[in-house]
Amino acid sequence: MNFEKIINNKIFVIFIIPFFLGLLSVFSFQPFNFTLINFLIFPILFFILTYVNKRSKNIYRKKPFLKNLFFVGHSFGFGFFITSTYWISNSLTFDESFKFLIPFAIFLLPILLGLFFGFCTLIIGPYLKSNLNSLVLFVIAFSLIDYLRGKMFTGFPWNLWAYSWSWFEEVLQVLNPIGLYAFNLLSISVFSLPAIFFFTRKKSHYAIFIASLTIFFSNYIYGSFQINNNDKTNSLSISNSSYQTVKIISPNFELKYDLKSDEIIKNIDRLIKISSPEEDKKTIFIWPEGVFSGYNFEEIKSLKYDFSKNFSKNHLIILGINTNKKDSDNYFNSFIMVNNKFEILYKYNKRKLVPFGEFLPFEEKLKKLGFKNITRGYNSFSPGQKIELLIVDNLKILPLICYEIIFPELIQEIKKTNLIVNLSEDAWFGKSIGPHQHFSKAIFRAIENNSYLARSTNKGISAFINNKGQIIKFLNPNESGNIELKVPIVHSEHKNKNDLIFFILLFTYMSFFFLLKNYEK
Repeated sequence: MNFEKIINNKIFVIFIIPFFLGLLSVFSFQPFNFTLINFLIFPILFFILTYVNKRSKNIYRKKPFLKNLFFVGHSFGFGFFITSTYWISNSLTFDESFKFLIPFAIFLLPILLGLFFGFCTLIIGPYLKSNLNSLVLFVIAFSLIDYLRGKMFTGFPWNLWAYSWSWFEEVLQVLNPIGLYAFNLLSISVFSLPAIFFFTRKKSHYAIFIASLTIFFSNYIYGSFQINNNDKTNSLSISNSSYQTVKIISPNFELKYDLKSDEIIKNIDRLIKISSPEEDKKTIFIWPEGVFSGYNFEEIKSLKYDFSKNFSKNHLIILGINTNKKDSDNYFNSFIMVNNKFEILYKYNKRKLVPFGEFLPFEEKLKKLGFKNITRGYNSFSPGQKIELLIVDNLKILPLICYEIIFPELIQEIKKTNLIVNLSEDAWFGKSIGPHQHFSKAIFRAIENNSYLARSTNKGISAFINNKGQIIKFLNPNESGNIELKVPIVHSEHKNKNDLIFFILLFTYMSFFFLLKNYEK
């Protein structure tokens, strides 16, 4: 089939080509990092929308043409999410009673999330033509729909287009002053830029293209300067003994619930062995989420002897465990710090719970249909109420559990931090791309908050990331061991505080859109 036949085939143009564009987009993210593919995806998608809008008003007009524009966006979104989120279905393989839901997880979730793109193209499609004004509207709409996706219905800001730059630390440094959503808007702008060559050639178009490249390289120079200056500052902190020794533990346990007491003891012994505590060395040990296989703190308090025997008063242990509120049925997924006597010194209860994983929406009704939450439970977990810093000497620690790392607003609430600790259990996602995509979000949070980040996972990527997003040390998925770092005490007020810059940029783009619209008249 030649190009002319393809472009005249309604099924290909409206459904198949957008779907495959969405499928291909996954290669721009971790672990592939073929970011350049987005410079083809966005211009082609823009061209299809302008083409369908034009053709729908004549050849396709026998039926309401607006639905054609909706199907272009939804087909693209379906392809985008089916490759970006298919790994979620792996979490349903650990319980026989959930396996029937695997097809729904693979197809229904992308169909629902694809509605964001469908409604986006439905709204803007009728106004799109092959001109710069329409391209600006296209960028505005796609950046705004990503923002809404990150905020609505508890939010799911997974694989925003900005994350396709996760490998390019120099470009990412602008995250700190402007924030994730503003950077996402600029990323969509850059990716869409080649579309101007579809228009009638004008000198102004070439000028815009050259100006955009100049801004891009200027940002690269700015990022390089920030990173080089940061290296000198952090080296000085360590030489002045302004640091805290932190050790991340990755046990590589098989995901298994309902362990017997002797199996729990065996796991504890392995964790302690991997931790390799030195009695006189002041150290914070970070164990991942889920090391006690669903047991709550009260159920394993009898193991405190193992802690007092192997750890000293110079040691503090951070770990993830279930806890419950005394004299109530409220259970929490918690981040705790204990001493060598296994006494809780600090506790944070997870606020952003995973729907169907940690809590069941419309629980009373869905339970009658036989549904339950995936994680070993007592009912749905209850959400925590607020974040309070964990302070150890001069180290101010911000706790985040599992997929809380994908929400920039959680770090924006707290101003004075110098270490983010993220605990996760990535065994749920097997050997898929899920753990890699999950990890990439941590790079962004470190830069936005100008803080070091320590991430401890079971069967995921455990790592130390510095305050400029550079990976200092790491352990690969399915790799067991420990990594240790003298974490500099970074004191800085340069942290992204809100999404104000995004709305300023959005307003600027809208103003530019209306100016161009009036000019073209």
